[in-house]
Amino acid sequence: MSDRLIEAMQRAAEAATSWPEKSVQLFHHNDADGLTSGAILTRAFERAGFGIHRFCLEKPYPAVLDRVFQQSGGLIVFADFAGRIAPLISDLNRGRNLVLILDHHRANPATDDMVHHLDPELFGLSGDRDISASTTCYLFASTLDAANSDLAPIATIGAVGDGFGVDGCLAGRNREVALEAVRQGRIEINKRAVGESYTYRSKRGPIACTDLASYLDTLGAAGYYKNGPEAGIRVCLDGIGSASDRMLKELQSIQRRAFEAQLRRLGKGRLKETDRIQWFHVRNRFSPMGVKMIGVFCEKYADSGPFRPDKFIAGFQTIPDNVPGFGRIPMNQVKISMRVSAYLAEKIRTGKAPGLDVFLPGATAKLGGFSDGCHRLKAATTIAVGKEKELIAEMEKRLTPLSPEHFMNIF
Repeated sequence: MSDRLIEAMQRAAEAATSWPEKSVQLFHHNDADGLTSGAILTRAFERAGFGIHRFCLEKPYPAVLDRVFQQSGGLIVFADFAGRIAPLISDLNRGRNLVLILDHHRANPATDDMVHHLDPELFGLSGDRDISASTTCYLFASTLDAANSDLAPIATIGAVGDGFGVDGCLAGRNREVALEAVRQGRIEINKRAVGESYTYRSKRGPIACTDLASYLDTLGAAGYYKNGPEAGIRVCLDGIGSASDRMLKELQSIQRRAFEAQLRRLGKGRLKETDRIQWFHVRNRFSPMGVKMIGVFCEKYADSGPFRPDKFIAGFQTIPDNVPGFGRIPMNQVKISMRVSAYLAEKIRTGKAPGLDVFLPGATAKLGGFSDGCHRLKAATTIAVGKEKELIAEMEKRLTPLSPEHFMNIF
């Protein structure tokens, strides 16, 4: 464990507990890692005597941040996003609120002393190998109070859901937290032909952590506009119930119909291709699901359907002018989500192809877009409506100089 990270968490915990405002505004992501992060911080801050106001965001959009930082004297916490945009948050905050960032994506340092930036990427850890956001939040919760070690099983579910590790096994801090959950009798680890399986011992009985993470992903993403994230937090803290089961079944039906219809469209020649990228646009056809679903679709079919294994996959989805908890906020933005096949993922891991975080954020910035939360194997940004083709062209331009030494013979 990085001593510097723990020391930074101790300073942040001391700042939070001594802050006069005893109400936390908690902003968290809507996937399994984000929901488990939100659940861990909710329980930890409640135990510390704080009131909790949760806001689930698909991304910390600048238009939303502008509203958030109109206040002064608040205690504001970001979980599973905002690491890359710490300078923007610093500029918006200007020392007026106490802000904590608990992310695990590529990060930039904060420039405001009142912004405690606790992204492990700044402390020598890898966010797509060693540590998830849920584990980061668990470490902070344990720093706040050692009694919060009982939240290790929730952190393990988030880590499994984020899908990173080494040879099919949780690694680094994620593994340490999983072993703590094993000691508590809440998680069981079993060897497989390749890697390991992780089982959560729930009130209902044993359930695979992969299945539980998928359960949360569906509630948070497909159910984003139907109060799904709140249901996901309750599942993390209280367990699965009949109400969440009914919601899951309804959302799975909506998702299945939308995905099948989109596959049919792509099968009819709607998939566009450039030298290194294959891309498509669903516009608002995934409504009423959230825009995280474009990434779910790309990941689900990355190794099947119409996609070629040797090209990056990019999908666009229009962002609605509605943010739960904030109401109508004009966006005029589209989200691009990118994924890679198993074949290309191996090339990226071995340095024979660039990760998505090498070229997507820079290309997005060139067009005045917004970047946060990009990994090597999965990434997403937003740009203005109408700039989709320009973004694809800009990425191609950035990829071309990387050949041939980075691409070897994969194209």
